[in-house]
Amino acid sequence: MANTYKKGSRVSAQESADWLRKRMQDKGISGLGELSEKTGIDRGSLSRYFRQERTPGIDVIAPLCEVLEVSPETLLIALGALSRRGK
Repeated sequence: MANTYKKGSRVSAQESADWLRKRMQDKGISGLGELSEKTGIDRGSLSRYFRQERTPGIDVIAPLCEVLEVSPETLLIALGALSRRGK
């Protein structure tokens, strides 16, 4: 994610979806079905997390971070669960 957000702002649902799409592409993951298989997280739940309709529980953070190769902080910012740090 670019550092174009104001400090303390949260990313939008569209930005979350765009981030996930790019991250999955970078990791060679073809879609939510494959991400679901790799993480053990239901496809519908994954979709709701990245549309910001649902906040992920602590039990899904680690598998998502492992598969997407990001820190928990980066993931939570991308999901709109944490405010953006920086500028």
